[in-house]
Formats: sequence, structure tokens, C-alpha cells
Amino acid sequence: MPTTYTLTQASNLLQSKKISAVELATEYLNAINARNPSINGYITLNPDATLAEASAADARIAQGNAHALTGVPIAYKDIFCQTGWRTACASKMLDNFVAPYTATVVQNLLDAGMVTLGRTNMDEFAMGSSNETSFYGAVHNPFNTQHVAGGSSGGSAAVVAARLAPAALGSDTGGSIRQPASHCGITGLKPTYGIVSRFGMIAYASSFDQAGPMAQTAEDCALLLNQMASFDERDSTSLDRAREDYTSQLNQPLKGMKIGLPKEYFTQNNSADVQAALANAQALLQAQGAELIEVSLPQTELSIPAYYVLASAEASTNLSRYDGVRYGHRAKAFANLDEMYSHSRAEGFGSEVKRRIMIGTYVLSHGYYDAYYLKAQKLRRLVANDFQAAFKQCDIILAPAAPTAAPQLGELNQDPIQAYLSDIYTIAVNLAGLPALSLPAGLSADGLPIGVQLIGSYFAEAKILGAAHQMQLHSDWHTKQPV
Repeated sequence: MPTTYTLTQASNLLQSKKISAVELATEYLNAINARNPSINGYITLNPDATLAEASAADARIAQGNAHALTGVPIAYKDIFCQTGWRTACASKMLDNFVAPYTATVVQNLLDAGMVTLGRTNMDEFAMGSSNETSFYGAVHNPFNTQHVAGGSSGGSAAVVAARLAPAALGSDTGGSIRQPASHCGITGLKPTYGIVSRFGMIAYASSFDQAGPMAQTAEDCALLLNQMASFDERDSTSLDRAREDYTSQLNQPLKGMKIGLPKEYFTQNNSADVQAALANAQALLQAQGAELIEVSLPQTELSIPAYYVLASAEASTNLSRYDGVRYGHRAKAFANLDEMYSHSRAEGFGSEVKRRIMIGTYVLSHGYYDAYYLKAQKLRRLVANDFQAAFKQCDIILAPAAPTAAPQLGELNQDPIQAYLSDIYTIAVNLAGLPALSLPAGLSADGLPIGVQLIGSYFAEAKILGAAHQMQLHSDWHTKQPV
């Protein structure tokens, strides 16, 4: 029987010594062995390493110098490097890569004494919206294994939803934390770009990628972000700003808060289930005294083409390093150096990664750079300006996280464009570099979770975490579990 602790509950049990870190880790490892085969959420486990970290956490607790997170287990998306652990980005290209160093955000959590459970499945190189492009097979939604978990952080969302980890790390490039969090009925936060170091996080699109916490509750996400956020001189995009307590507004009442409803997001394109979840969220906010006002984000429809031009261009550049020379997959048969490059890349990358590399190389090529790449950069600024204009009228924006509940496995595979359109409500946030959080707000007619987003202005993480916490204090959608 899987454990059902939230991160906060696990922390309290450990600090009160009602359970040891080794006992807790063992519970989770047993649950993983029993249930992971049906959802394929974990792709790399190392029980000996996990139990060694748990034993060290117990010693730290016994000595009386424990952090609130000491001994709490956590899972990491297979994009975060950690010394001695395979970090494959769910790709054949890196199937044999064992990280020689540790990502800063992982080290921050290790410094607090958190215990590594394993690496979670994902779309290959974080490219996908359904977690079906993984070299290790698709992730299945714990609420209905015939449906996707969402992507690209689908494995992290699925293991938290299935109670195979109290929390996990994901990365969000165009909605890759928030969309799977919505599909799996958990809480996921994409922070402001730059407050969490990207060092040691394998790059897809460097100006978009951002690590974030995924857990059952907003309170859990706030506790994790307190330890995750830090300045890192090894990351040129890391922001040097004072440390912040992201739990500071958890108990802030919502009375008088202005919630913006973008008219471009509240359309008939949303399924009836999503419209019902949005109505649930609005009623919940109004019942606590929040004021709902209409706002406009006029560049919404253009955010998808702008994103896929820019992100694919950055992917083309970032993935050029995988050539079979120093590390990663190398083809066995080739006649010369050019063939070694081309055969290694053809064999090592999946079809979606190849598609985005080709798009990115095209838009960066001579004659098309001005026509596509520069125009997309200009549009990116317009999207950011739209949000800032909206935030002059409201404190937080409420929006859908996805236009539907989780699709069936294979439903989006035949039409890449339709798969791209499923990110319509998440991509603009990444273009602007804003923080946003997905939290559960209902169930579909088929019993699948539906999430909504709370979007804040720059560095408004504490505000949106506080609003989400207040919503969760007065609802139980986040407590729903797979049968």
C-alpha cells in the first residue's frame, strides 16, 4: 500500500522521531516496487544509495542539527545531474551517462538532508506534452493508466500523484511542470526565471528552462522552494537577490485580492470539465472575499508560434554537443568522422527531438533568421508587456492549465501540431519569465484530475503560493488519490 504523507507530514513525523528516515525511505521503495511497473514513473533507482542517504539523515536528526527537510524523500526528473546517478534525459543518446557532478538545486536539497528516491521518467530532452517521447516508454496516468500523465515532467507528477514520493523536482520550459501537475491532480510551481539555478540541469531551451517543485500541496512547494532558490555564480542567468521566505504569505487572507480572468483563456475551446473546474476555482476565491475582474492578454494566440521558433532554435544549439565524441551514444558502424556524427545523432535522438532540432536549425539559418527568429523575439517582448499591463489591474491571474483533461495514450502522437496547441495556456508564462502554479480544482466526468493556474508578476511566488494554500484549506481536490 503506497504511503500517503504530504511533505509537511513526513517532515513532522521525522522531527518528532515517530518514524526514522530509513523506515520512511524503505516504505517508499516498497511502494515503488509494487506500483511503479504500472505507471512507469521511475526509470532509475538505486536503493543502496537511497538508504545510505536516509541513514545519514537519521544520524543528523539524532545529533539535533536537522533541517525541516532532513530525511524527507524526494524524486528528481531525469534532467538533474547528481554524482554517481545515471542522468539520461530519457534519451538513448545519454542512456550510458553517469553524472560526474551535482546540479546546484539538487545539492541545495542534499545539503538540507533530503533523501534521493530516484530519477523520474520524462519526455526525451524535455520535448513533449504527454510523456510519450521517452526512450524508456510512456508514463501512465495513475488515475487511469490508459491516459497520459502530461509532459514533459510526467514522471515526477505521476509518482507524487501515486504517492510514490512526497515531492519531486520538475523543469518547466513551456508548461512542463504545470500541465502534468494538472493532469495528475497535484500542485506544481514554475518559479520566476532565474531564481533557481540551472547549473547541472541538462539544457533544452536555456532562456526558458526553470526548475520547480511538485508536491501534493502549495505549502509543500513553498517549503521546497525556500531551499531550492539561491544565487549561483556558475549559472550566468542566476539572479543575485536576497533569500526569501516563500511560506510568509501562506496564512494571508484572500479578502480584497483582485483576481484577473483573461478573456482569451476563458473560451469555448476549453472542455466542459475544464470550464467546471474554473467555475469551482472562481467560487472558491469569491467565497474568501477575492474580487474577480476581466483582463486581456491579446498576444495569446501568437505565443505558441513564438515559443516553438525560439525554443527550437535554442534546442538546436544546445543539442549540437551530442555528437558521439566525448560522451553519450556513439554509432558502431561508420566510415568517417561525418558518418560518426550523423549516425550517432540519428540513432541517439527520437523523432520529436529531431523535429525540433530541424525546426531550430532552419529558423537560425541564413535568410530565415530575420524572418522568424528576430520576429519571435519581438513578439516575446509583447507577450511580457501584455502581462505587465494586466497586473496593473489585478494581483494574480487565474487561468486554465490545459484545455482538456489528460488525453488517452497515443491520442496526440499522430498530430504534433495538436500536441503543441495543448500548451496554449502555459507557454506565455515562460515567454515572459513569470511565476505560475498549477493546483487541482476538479475532476472530469471520467474521474481524471483538472487543474487551474495562478499566475503572478515577477517574484510573486509567495503571493501565489499563499493564494493556492488558502484555496486548498477550503477545498479537498488536492487530496484526491488514484484508486
